[in-house]
Amino acid sequence: MTTPSHNFLKKFGLTEPSITPREHQDQSNGHNRRDFIKNASFGGLALGAFINLPIAETLEYSTQKVNRASAPNDLKITDMRYAVVMNGGARCPVIRIDTNQGIYGLGEVRDGATWRYALFLKSRIMGMNPCNVEMIFKKIKQFGYHARQAGGVCAVEMALWDLAGKAYNVPAYQLLGGKYRDKIRLYADTPRARTPEEFAAKMKDRVENKGYTFLKMDFGVESLAKIPGTVANSNFWDIGRQWENTQMTYGGTEHQFTQIQITDKGLDIMAQYVASVRDAVGYDIPLASDHYGHFDVNNAIRLGRAVEKYRLAWLEDMIPWKYTEQLKEIKHAIETPLITGEDIYLKEEFIKLIDHQAVDLVHPDLASSGGLLETKKIGDYAEERGVAMAMHFAGTPVSFMANIHCAAATQNFVGLEHHSVDLDYWESLVKKTDKPLIEKGFALVPERPGLGVELNDDEVKKHLDPEDQSYFKPTPEWDNIRSWDRLWS
Repeated sequence: MTTPSHNFLKKFGLTEPSITPREHQDQSNGHNRRDFIKNASFGGLALGAFINLPIAETLEYSTQKVNRASAPNDLKITDMRYAVVMNGGARCPVIRIDTNQGIYGLGEVRDGATWRYALFLKSRIMGMNPCNVEMIFKKIKQFGYHARQAGGVCAVEMALWDLAGKAYNVPAYQLLGGKYRDKIRLYADTPRARTPEEFAAKMKDRVENKGYTFLKMDFGVESLAKIPGTVANSNFWDIGRQWENTQMTYGGTEHQFTQIQITDKGLDIMAQYVASVRDAVGYDIPLASDHYGHFDVNNAIRLGRAVEKYRLAWLEDMIPWKYTEQLKEIKHAIETPLITGEDIYLKEEFIKLIDHQAVDLVHPDLASSGGLLETKKIGDYAEERGVAMAMHFAGTPVSFMANIHCAAATQNFVGLEHHSVDLDYWESLVKKTDKPLIEKGFALVPERPGLGVELNDDEVKKHLDPEDQSYFKPTPEWDNIRSWDRLWS
């Protein structure tokens, strides 16, 4: 008996699998059902061929290539777990959000923050569909704040985009509107060296042997700590402890409140670090800068003018980002571009800086700024007002790839920081794919679903936090919500 589907196949020179091999060869001229599926999926059959067929057969043949690993409308969040990875000396908590369909998403709490910022949110997203990224973000964003306190919200947002991309079988950048570029320019961060000569040699190696086309260097008053006559008003402070975080210490005091001043001798020594690097790498290479120390607006302007002739790509975080008017004063007093933003949470404070013309570039850290979509919104707003966006990053390849997708989807992007250039195991924390993570100073935008990376479990387990060796263990103690979160009556 001839069936409708048999007639349909016969019409196009194809036959059903139930016929004999000889009949198959005679009737299909060497084609088979697989050829039909392939041809149909690539447009080999006009849509008009389906018009007169029963709906069941239309669905059967037109959806042969549809990804059935996930039913996005039915996805639900069932768990959140974590592992704390040591990225050099920094703790970087990686979270995993599981679902009822077996697919999961990876995210990362910002370096130096606690995994608790993320697990605190678990009870608030359990049972929700992870593909509703913006709705979940609006529900949880009240629990983030500036700098590391944003880490949990941003980690969850990253993991949701990873999940949504896997559910729809597309890379995360596609869900943000598509990509402007296939590779992302990285700028190699370089911590302070003991001498200008040592610094110059290290920077030259980044260009000649590692292939980087964009550099960033640290130079600051720490280098002056034991040199007499280089700073004034310093008898109360230990200027060699910029990274101390205890209140009422030099590192724990905002820049303008130390009253430290740099002498002409001190400015000359700081400028010599920049001069040595410029002599080593030349002027074709963009050279940005960071970490000058804690001093006020007047000294920031003096330092900016002292290094103007070296044409730096930018001066970063000269004073805390929240002092908009003082940043504007610095910006309009010097020629070198001024940049800030790595500790700002959400777009509103970036908008304030942009509208007040207080910066030349914005500098969000995606793990603090609100995640992929919020960072793209920041970039888009800046672009409309003629401001470029560089991106700060210091973490594992999980957060790195979130940055890559966002950078690919944002037009006014100029460079992404890579803070682990010298960490030999960094790329091994994730499984290798057909593309390397980094190639000659550029990150290649992945075409795999979601963020495009999966953890290399064996390698990650070698670099867990010594104080927390757990590896994505169950976290039932965070399942139940115990507070009324609504912000209005």
